[in-house]
Amino acid sequence: MDRYRRSTVGPLSFLWIALLAAPAWSAVGVEAYGRLPSIEQVAISPDGTKIAFVQTTEDLRALAIFDVNEDKLLGAMRLGDTRLRSVQWADDEHLLLTTASNSMPMDLMGEKHEWHLMSVYNVKTKRLNSLLNRVSGDTNTMNTVYGEPVVVHKGNDTLLYLHGLYVSDKTEAALFRVNLTTGTEMLIKEGTDKTDGWLVDDNGQIVAEQDYTERDRLWAIRLFRDGRPQQAISGVAPIDAPSILGLSDSGDAIIVALTEAEGASWKPLMLKDGSWGPEIAANEALTGVLTKSGSARIIGTAFVGDEVRYHFTSPALQDSWKWIVATLGYQRVVFVSASADYSRIIVQVLGPKSGYCYYLADVKEHLTREIGKVYRGVAQVAQVRPIKYAGADGLEIPGYLTLPPDRPAKNLPLIVFPHGGPEARDILDFDWWAQAMAAQGYAVLQPNYRGSDLNRKWVEAGFNEWGRKMQTDLSDGVNYLAAQEIVDAKRVCIVGASYGGYAALAGVALQKGIYRCAVAVSGVSDPSSFMLWVMRKEAYGQKIGQRYWERFLGVADPSDKKLDDVSPLRHADQITVPLMLIHGRDDVTVPYDQSTNLVKALKRLRKPAEFVTLDKEDHYLSSSATRLRMLQSSVEFLRKNNPPD
Repeated sequence: MDRYRRSTVGPLSFLWIALLAAPAWSAVGVEAYGRLPSIEQVAISPDGTKIAFVQTTEDLRALAIFDVNEDKLLGAMRLGDTRLRSVQWADDEHLLLTTASNSMPMDLMGEKHEWHLMSVYNVKTKRLNSLLNRVSGDTNTMNTVYGEPVVVHKGNDTLLYLHGLYVSDKTEAALFRVNLTTGTEMLIKEGTDKTDGWLVDDNGQIVAEQDYTERDRLWAIRLFRDGRPQQAISGVAPIDAPSILGLSDSGDAIIVALTEAEGASWKPLMLKDGSWGPEIAANEALTGVLTKSGSARIIGTAFVGDEVRYHFTSPALQDSWKWIVATLGYQRVVFVSASADYSRIIVQVLGPKSGYCYYLADVKEHLTREIGKVYRGVAQVAQVRPIKYAGADGLEIPGYLTLPPDRPAKNLPLIVFPHGGPEARDILDFDWWAQAMAAQGYAVLQPNYRGSDLNRKWVEAGFNEWGRKMQTDLSDGVNYLAAQEIVDAKRVCIVGASYGGYAALAGVALQKGIYRCAVAVSGVSDPSSFMLWVMRKEAYGQKIGQRYWERFLGVADPSDKKLDDVSPLRHADQITVPLMLIHGRDDVTVPYDQSTNLVKALKRLRKPAEFVTLDKEDHYLSSSATRLRMLQSSVEFLRKNNPPD
């Protein structure tokens, strides 16, 4: 029985401290969901003694470091409007912060992109320094990074290997080494316009290189022997080239993700001779890998869908994981971070017993301790059910239905909530937006329409189906739920962002009599002008993004009149129900004018549409204040045009 005992200690006390003189906060209504998570980016130090996390209290956002053993706050730093993308430990003293910026570095010209920058925070000195600003030599270096860093320990030094960019006559890939102990930075490998990146082992040695040539669409993976690259495998792929996932746990192979006719497969490519090893987890729907913190070594594979499962390479770690899941009551448990010896593991838990929160599991002591709620103020998590229904052509569409708490599942008002992507997917998880709408009294349908990233065949089923079967897959879900008398077919609206925003617009412009209102956030209103924008954005580099959209839209020429058939902008005169558009002015994924152009067209037609501009906001709703404004505006609109009561 001792093996399964749980700590009686309450939530770690630091999470309820008002950081940096934060005001007292009480979440009410949509505010509990609309602001950024109360706790996120939780990471434990390699020695397991410190936890770093980001806490948001109203509009105050801060990074904090907490001593687990001493139960005290070691330090905190205001983040302001910084778009923080990741937090990870390099060693027990240095914390790596990756942030995003839309500003063009080095006064470069062209369409805006989201650039990632990395800084290091010293826990002892409490100093923050940006990286790749002091590279030795004459290299004209951009202080941007991509991919995952690799940490190597040599003697008393911590070395960080980073992918970045340097500028010659073109912008080229490069591999940098940063000594976090001494502060020195060096460029150690220059790439070309075809270099995608390198794989570095635990000793700082390059073991593989990956290339892609735009002209002939040729990909290649080269293995390094005696410091020299030798081609191992190659082929032609317009988009879906194989990719290196990391090193095998034993370090004698690289794991390569291959896209094949029957779907994706993961195989080890042996470093010794370039031969293939047996496929990893054959016939499983692999969705992710777990790598050792700071290393490229893969320690496990993840399966995330209606349930979360992990296969760890270490039998001892697999046993530890089984104990954690059993101790937490077999709820949904997600691996987040671990100490170097895996004796302490951070997990995220969702279920009727825990709600939605972070836990610290101490495997040696056989104790678990709640860190805190992901969304402070959310007292009740709405039930989410997996469902399946038939599309118009008989294809079975999987999805999820979130039901409002404390209401019978009978004749409910419905929000159809398609995900973005479109090559993405919804999972059985806590979705803050869906949960917020359910809390208002709505049932929320999240279909994994054809084109969603369930498997290769399902993705390909969406090709050339924008505004067609991908659209009717949504309304077929409405018909199914209405036939089951779960929802009232006369009280249905559609809400979505990005591709989901397009689907919301298409639902009221290309379809009739299904939705009584629509909310489109950062949505594509006109595929033709969107394709032109993508082509301009990729004018001087690889055009994989352009080919990606060609597959889904079914045309290669943005002037092809077929695009008019699926353009909400070209069918603006057919919109007869209330519509709200919301868009971030700094969006570099779907340009702001995709919304403004539709608003102008509706105004010319004297058709009212509400438009909300989110100043200084990107595509991902990275700011707490603007995300809350989006949710408040959309919920108010839904309540007015589709009352839940």
